[in-house]
Amino acid sequence: MKRPLAYITASWGVDPTENTEIAAKYSRKVFDAGYSPICPILMLSTFIDDGIPQEHKDRQDIELDYLRRSNVLVVCGSRIDEAVKNDIAIAERYRIPATTLSGILTVKSHGQKTLK
Repeated sequence: MKRPLAYITASWGVDPTENTEIAAKYSRKVFDAGYSPICPILMLSTFIDDGIPQEHKDRQDIELDYLRRSNVLVVCGSRIDEAVKNDIAIAERYRIPATTLSGILTVKSHGQKTLK
């Protein structure tokens, strides 16, 4: 079964270790809901140095490419910052549906109840 690509965005904090743990939890929940998670903070932070201007720009370009290829944007967490607002605007521009993590999990749980 081919899983739809779900781009994960959130208002990340300043602690990279905490961000990685939270992003992994979000990714797991999205995976369990039947999607292939795309979480740039997990994927790119291990080898891209945002302190180098060209690499920071490359990171932004890669993130845009990932989002454009995704089937859905999943907004995680309770805070919305400028980066999340930007992801939502880009998704809207490319007609990519946006939802929340709780929205995906609610739909998934309704589907399970129907099957039982």
